[in-house]
Amino acid sequence: MGYPDTQLFINGEWQHAADGRSLPVRNPADGREIGRVAHAGLADLDRALESSQRGFVAWREFTPAQRSKVMRKAAELMRAQADSIATLLTLEQGKPLSEAKGETLAAAEIIEWFAEEGFRVYGRIVPHRSSLSTRQMVIKDPVGPVAAFTPWNFPINQVVRKVAAALAAGCSIIVKAPEETPASPAALVKAFQEAGLPEGVLNLVYGDPAEISGYLIAHPVIRKVTFTGSTPVGKQLASLAGTHMKRVSMELGGHAPVIVCEDADIDLAVKCAGAAKFRNAGQVCISPTRFLVHESIRQDFAHAVADFARGLKTGDGLAEGTQMGPLANSRRLSAMSELHHDAVNKGAKVLAGGHRIGDVGNFWAPTVLDDVALDARIFNDEPFGPMAAIRGFERLEEAIGEANRLPYGLAGYAFTRSLVNADILSRRVEVGMLWMNMPAMPSAELPFGGVRDSGYGSEGGPEALDCYLNVRAVAIAHA
Repeated sequence: MGYPDTQLFINGEWQHAADGRSLPVRNPADGREIGRVAHAGLADLDRALESSQRGFVAWREFTPAQRSKVMRKAAELMRAQADSIATLLTLEQGKPLSEAKGETLAAAEIIEWFAEEGFRVYGRIVPHRSSLSTRQMVIKDPVGPVAAFTPWNFPINQVVRKVAAALAAGCSIIVKAPEETPASPAALVKAFQEAGLPEGVLNLVYGDPAEISGYLIAHPVIRKVTFTGSTPVGKQLASLAGTHMKRVSMELGGHAPVIVCEDADIDLAVKCAGAAKFRNAGQVCISPTRFLVHESIRQDFAHAVADFARGLKTGDGLAEGTQMGPLANSRRLSAMSELHHDAVNKGAKVLAGGHRIGDVGNFWAPTVLDDVALDARIFNDEPFGPMAAIRGFERLEEAIGEANRLPYGLAGYAFTRSLVNADILSRRVEVGMLWMNMPAMPSAELPFGGVRDSGYGSEGGPEALDCYLNVRAVAIAHA
């Protein structure tokens, strides 16, 4: 199939930017331009804002059952078109086709779950302290039009979590999706359009991130801001939103620790953590990054992970058998090279990878580094690439201290056969999501988000809807 040029979606119509501007979209497997994406200007943003306000006025009057019907239809369309959408996603982002299809099908599940969770946005009746004739109610209303900003690593997943929660709560939403990977989020939006979502409820724009965020967040129409991306940018946007008293949820960067205890099942740890590390070429906010392994098993674990990494087939995501695709852009290649050389210069041992593959496309070999110094950049800056950094520990308290040393607190992993260790880890590792003796398995029904510098608010579970609702108290006394 061909790769389409991607337009803006405003007020229920696909359209070019008012001034005709567009940007190139490149295939990260070979660097060639495969299409164009419309570049919104302020005139386009004004139309999107006006449309979103009208869409909100209409959508908030839909009952939960009416909203659910539209959303479930969109989920059906995503499933029916999963193969073609996955191909677009792989072409623009690089991940293996199997991962792209999994992301597309997961979007359908997320939409369906929120379609049903919208039925459970309940208020309550509160008895008055002194008068039975006074009715006190707690009412939950949609907060209003939302501005959403999403990244390129999961172009469908990061959009659908925000869109599904906002729609289930009764909000309209403007999505600023990534310019590098525009066609797959556009396919998601098209599914909602074809499902019968009213005009203006969902708008999609691309363009200059700073210009769009600065304009939308400050605009009085927008009442809620949601962002997924790096911690530095998230702090800037949260600060801007705070200036204008806008509700905010932030899903920011991580640097996930992996604690492998003395009594861990090494084979299980390698299988789970290895697969998670190199999924999407490590370009995952919850990717395991700092491997903290008990000294008694460190050598066995490190060499097993290195064998796992060397066994991965790296190549074009559309090619048969590919297990890891290219990095999404050339910037990531530069970042990998810098992190690698810094770690090696500070004493790290290279057990696998550590180099670019070929000179066409953004391919970096799955890399495993052992005995990494604490002051190496890779142990302090989120790598966002296929690099596993390992160091040992003697006492569990030492590993927990290192896990909590950085300001990040998004995700973590642990492997142990001890219930005592499991209890200590669950209470003391400061992350929003912790998986023990298993791979990362986020789902629509579980909270998804971090603590500390990894953000606040949730993009999963019933908690996700709270971010899109106002809570009001209403008391009525008989005259």
